[in-house]
Amino acid sequence: MRRNKIIYWIFTSIIFAFDSLIPALTSNSKLAVDSIRHLGFPDYFRVELTVFKVLGGLVLILPMVPPRYKEWAYVGFGINFISAFVATWATDGFSGMVFLPLIILAMLVVSYITYHKMASGPSTHSPVLAN
Repeated sequence: MRRNKIIYWIFTSIIFAFDSLIPALTSNSKLAVDSIRHLGFPDYFRVELTVFKVLGGLVLILPMVPPRYKEWAYVGFGINFISAFVATWATDGFSGMVFLPLIILAMLVVSYITYHKMASGPSTHSPVLAN
């Protein structure tokens, strides 16, 4: 059980840092604005995406959030990473950067699996706080 908790927190923290914290701090940078434009998305989408990434990340890392909301956050991040893969591939062709969203998606899957392993443990109140 302790091993699952450690794995959960490592991978969930990476997801939070990579797809919530960094976008929150850099979403108005020239690089972020240019990247969204390069992919063909309107500027308002950058703002909307950043808001939902931050909210989703908070849902994943805050232990008091009900499991149903965490499930939807996992779905949202999954759609986000798959869409990032498709958008990058469609815009830039097949290159090394195309795989970055899939690598982060794999980390999300590990977080999701360990979250559910903890949920099936002795405590049913909050799987993240279970011993």
